[in-house]
Amino acid sequence: MDPIIIALARAAGLDKALAAFPEDVEAAAKQALNNAGAIQVPTDPAAEPWPPMRAGSGL
Repeated sequence: MDPIIIALARAAGLDKALAAFPEDVEAAAKQALNNAGAIQVPTDPAAEPWPPMRAGSGL
């Protein structure tokens, strides 16, 4: 397994998952890396990518 994936998994606190399910962690990391280019970063740092969450809104 790629040492970068291992380091990222450990930094994310996935030590138990990495020990029990290394193939699944690797598959998830590869899928996330392949889809990283599809995420659009907002040009305004203060912009939220989704509407603010408010109690009762939309109920």
